Amino acid sequence: MPRRNFPSEHVNTLIPTIQGVRHGFRPLVAGLVMACAALAASAQTHGDHSGHGGQAGQAKAKTSELGTGAAFDRDGKLWIAYKDGPHVAVRSSRDYGRSFSEARHVNATPEPVAADHESRPKVATGRDGEIYITWTQPLPKPWTGFIRFARSTDGGQTFAEPLTVHANRDQIAHRFDALAVDPAGRVFVSWIDKRDVAAAEARRQPYAGAAIYYAVSADHGKTFRGDYKIADQSCECCRIALTPTPDGKMLALWRHVFPPDARDHALALLGADGKATPMQRATFDDWRIDACPHHGPGASVAPDGTVHMVWFSVRAGKPTVSVGRWRDGKLQAQRPLDDARAQHADIVALNDNDIAVVWKSFDGQQTRLSAMLSKDGGKTWQTRKLAGTGRDSDQPHLLQHAGRAYVLWRTEAEGFQVFALGEEGA
Repeated sequence: MPRRNFPSEHVNTLIPTIQGVRHGFRPLVAGLVMACAALAASAQTHGDHSGHGGQAGQAKAKTSELGTGAAFDRDGKLWIAYKDGPHVAVRSSRDYGRSFSEARHVNATPEPVAADHESRPKVATGRDGEIYITWTQPLPKPWTGFIRFARSTDGGQTFAEPLTVHANRDQIAHRFDALAVDPAGRVFVSWIDKRDVAAAEARRQPYAGAAIYYAVSADHGKTFRGDYKIADQSCECCRIALTPTPDGKMLALWRHVFPPDARDHALALLGADGKATPMQRATFDDWRIDACPHHGPGASVAPDGTVHMVWFSVRAGKPTVSVGRWRDGKLQAQRPLDDARAQHADIVALNDNDIAVVWKSFDGQQTRLSAMLSKDGGKTWQTRKLAGTGRDSDQPHLLQHAGRAYVLWRTEAEGFQVFALGEEGA
């Protein structure tokens, strides 16, 4: 296969006009990557949930609310979802982010909406043009929430009344939702859940971390069946990577608490019938810390079944974002990104050979957006610098459409930005 160059194309800048965006994330990033990672993470332990949601928790939080989800639909229209006061708003673009439609509110009735970097509104699209949205609704009790879902069957013109995905309605943590659609059009939603923590506490038994649950809709999001448990002892506040596999299953990758207190990652395949495969340990950095780093993984499955992953950990005492390949039940390759300050990476496998990774990093002056691209299935990489900002920013998100990778990056100063990576077919 001939080697091609990978020019990056800046597609669009759209400055949002959303009130309530708070400053303060840039110093957090700098502290996490430039100071000791253990100290940075310990400030956000599961004992100190100041950024975990709940209205009381939100009042104390210093993180911004720039969290934005994005997805392409079957016709190539780009959809974004984000917080607009007490609403989730959506916009669409027919020109790869050069311009966007006017915002529409998904929830007609106002309600609290979580929109920080690890817990942002999500959007996915169906085979028949459906638009699916999830978000976490913080509850009055700190660090608790419900997973909310809304759908549109008329191309985003209107949205049905939101529903709560899980059957359990205890005022506990149901948070950090993940959303994906499988090849058959079934809608999967997973989340971090603390019902088992509450049950263990009632029995006066120890329970490390939280649990991972999921639900499935086989009727285009009209109803959900579930509260299916994937695993106990997950990390409490790192996002879940949820991605379909070529053989019609759904893969979940999450940060897990392995005894005695190693914060590595685990994966499982989720069935539409509620049966998940036994979890397997996916990373082996053996980071020992009784804290949640608020830094979840990314995953994408290539057509040949290889799971391409990115994740944050501390290796040999150094904060590190790694990229690796999982195949045949084991981690076959692992290497750090070409940036010692890398944070909050995402990954997409366009095919068996073309893999893209994006991340952001703070250099002491600006937050930089960068990418690595591989033409040989992740064996070798080229690095590209894409953009920078002097103010707050969301985590970057990788999308794919028509064989090409796109990056959505929302910044406080520049707004919603879309970057196309590589040439057509790259």
